[in-house]
Amino acid sequence: MSNGPADDFSLLGHESSLPASPDEAKLDTFANKSPGRGYTITLDCPEFSSLCPVTGQPDSAHVEISYVPDELCVETKSLKYYLASYRNLPCFNEEIVNRILDDLVAATKPQRMDVVGEFSPRGGISLTASASYPDEW
Repeated sequence: MSNGPADDFSLLGHESSLPASPDEAKLDTFANKSPGRGYTITLDCPEFSSLCPVTGQPDSAHVEISYVPDELCVETKSLKYYLASYRNLPCFNEEIVNRILDDLVAATKPQRMDVVGEFSPRGGISLTASASYPDEW
């Protein structure tokens, strides 16, 4: 994680290649300039893709991340590369949404975060999975 000036970012302002998996991806952060204000940041990824772990067929989704930051915000280029790293990862849709939430919470330590994945129909059924921090249950 980076908390300093732009020179500290691993991707922003640098040439880079996509990570092969989320394990190799780095989520950069920067200091929230308004930590006392409970404002919401919404990040929209309408072209998310991954692989079905059973068939190997591609899955696509619209992923939306909404959070109330505390001390840190996620840098969007690193988020883009992180999300793109799922492209060749065989993973169930529900697991993806929960992993994105877990990884972003670990990186930013937000006050609140919601991740929603609206996956395109496969076999005539569409799937929407959502996960929240802190847990609502």
